[in-house]
Amino acid sequence: MCTMHQIDTQKSEAFAENMIGILNHAALGLMTSIGHRTGLFDTMKDLPPSTSKQIADTAGLNERYVREWLGAMTVGRIVECHVNGSNGREPLYSLPAEHAAFLTRDAGEDNIAVFAQYIPLLGSVEDKVVECFHKGGGVPYSEFKRFHEIHEEDSSISTVSSLTEVILPIIPGITEQLKRGIEVLDIGCGRGRALNRLAEEFPNSTFTGYDLSEEAIAYARETAKNNNATNIRFEVRDLTTFDDDGPENQYDFITSFDAIHDQARPDRVLAGIFKALKNDGVYLMQDIAGSSNVNENFDHPIGPVIYTISTMHCMTVSLAANGMGLGAMWGKQKALEMLEATGFKNIDVKQLEHDFQNYYYIVRKS
Repeated sequence: MCTMHQIDTQKSEAFAENMIGILNHAALGLMTSIGHRTGLFDTMKDLPPSTSKQIADTAGLNERYVREWLGAMTVGRIVECHVNGSNGREPLYSLPAEHAAFLTRDAGEDNIAVFAQYIPLLGSVEDKVVECFHKGGGVPYSEFKRFHEIHEEDSSISTVSSLTEVILPIIPGITEQLKRGIEVLDIGCGRGRALNRLAEEFPNSTFTGYDLSEEAIAYARETAKNNNATNIRFEVRDLTTFDDDGPENQYDFITSFDAIHDQARPDRVLAGIFKALKNDGVYLMQDIAGSSNVNENFDHPIGPVIYTISTMHCMTVSLAANGMGLGAMWGKQKALEMLEATGFKNIDVKQLEHDFQNYYYIVRKS
């Protein structure tokens, strides 16, 4: 005989209230992405309290859409609304400076609105991911139409802005080596923002970037051309068999920025890196901060976001190529296990104050 469990009404009601909050916050995430892409946050930052028409005209946008967006932003407590009902005047809207500090392009690495763009990007492949839940397999990179554009903007905040002043100094002697001139390889370079920055900063060194995306590599090459850079090259390359067809003992410095966990065969990519690295070289692997054990990620500041991005992108693009499907939350334990299995003996893991999202693995052969 089945025993009916008594429902805790207070717990049930609290959960329902939480779910309603989740729906509201999900909707605001989408509206935040639109506010970033249309430049509305940047426009409102410099305006006094204004009508929807004044805001739309200043931003060069359609007033009706701006008015409805302002409704969502107002009830979501992101934009402030000033209403004087006694004289029938139109509502006036303003973006508090305290909010603008986390929503505008001027905010730099504090601009959270940039990351909100992942919400609609992932939503665009929901049907295909749902199909994968039923049939297995994955969704390839080609289905994510704005991925490289968004990831470049994300990278420019979390990585490129701090690359030479914060990140490189954690590797003893690497800045001096780059100034003198060494060979550098970036794995999964995307649109090449980080590598182009290094090539500009260190003209005596030579730089190579590999990525699977033809669109991303074309963009990276165009950027290098516009910079008149002669010490950098980009190559479209599938790294699935990098351990077999990669170079040997060639590079002094190899980097990967949030690129290993979503490879089809990260084990073979790491083996290829080990092979391509000179005996006295160094490998810098920036990858997602977290534990390999889900029960140790309860206090992760953006744990639900990372697991969601993993389900909807990182894991599925790997599985689409019949890969391992590690996912973004492969965690420090798994990362260390794989690096050590590759043959790396000297591994130092750091987390930087400006970037709670990633660990920085400084890796050497001995």
